[in-house]
Amino acid sequence: MKAMSVAELMLESAERLAKARLAYGHGTDNAFDEASALVFHALGLEHDAAPRAYRRSVSAAGRRRVRALIARRIRSRRPAAYLMRRMWFAGLEFYVDERVLVPRSPIAELIANGFAPWIDPRRVRQVLDIGTGSGCIAIAVARRFPRAEVDAVDISEPALLVARRNIRRHRVTRRVQALHGDLFGASDGRRYDIIVSNPPYVGTREYGSLPAEYRREPGLALRSGPKGLDAVSRILTEAESFLRPHGILIVEVGNTQQALEQKYPRVPFTWIEFQHGGGGVFALSRAQLEAHRDELSGAGRT
Repeated sequence: MKAMSVAELMLESAERLAKARLAYGHGTDNAFDEASALVFHALGLEHDAAPRAYRRSVSAAGRRRVRALIARRIRSRRPAAYLMRRMWFAGLEFYVDERVLVPRSPIAELIANGFAPWIDPRRVRQVLDIGTGSGCIAIAVARRFPRAEVDAVDISEPALLVARRNIRRHRVTRRVQALHGDLFGASDGRRYDIIVSNPPYVGTREYGSLPAEYRREPGLALRSGPKGLDAVSRILTEAESFLRPHGILIVEVGNTQQALEQKYPRVPFTWIEFQHGGGGVFALSRAQLEAHRDELSGAGRT
């Protein structure tokens, strides 16, 4: 059998994925990048070894491992991150499995920038991450703000097991607490400089039309009522009480941005633009939440 290089195996794998008409969006957006991630994983290569690794010859056993993994991706329609049990977020590697969403939020870019200009990074001491899932946002925040304490809250006990595993892995157990609760239910009266959340925001109709890869993720972390607004409406109603006077609220709502603006037409959402792609993330200050308290609480009851 003819020897193959890593690069040739990547091209072969990409062709197989492309022919299978898979859905992407869990860290990659095309067949070639997905194939590259799976090939490197199956061969035990680190991505910082590229492009030197492209010329390496792959053994017959290595080729079998790669082809088996590609076949699993096609057959199962599971996101590659679940097959690899790993995903990167904000430059950090996290363990992931089907108990949590695959990390992919553009909020990573905000963390890298210290949430500036919406808050002075030097003032950040207490942060709340609602719907922490794998713990990626909470842990990345703790690494970015070494003097901050972070409450990482999730309603899913299985998700919190994953979060705690990642918290231990990144050695932030003294500053990141994984807490079981529904939104603010575990906050126990604490006030925060930043409340950040990537909550469920998929509506009923949209969820039914999602590709199989997305429906492999936990529905509890995706579905949020008929229009996808149930969780974010509650966050908007309650967040003011848990923010310090200079505090900010950062929430990702993805494709429900338009529905949110229609529900709260007078609330001055700042929709953040990202250099590295992504959208549907808004910022509000505590003062803005206070100024629009009546509208937010009224709409939240409808």
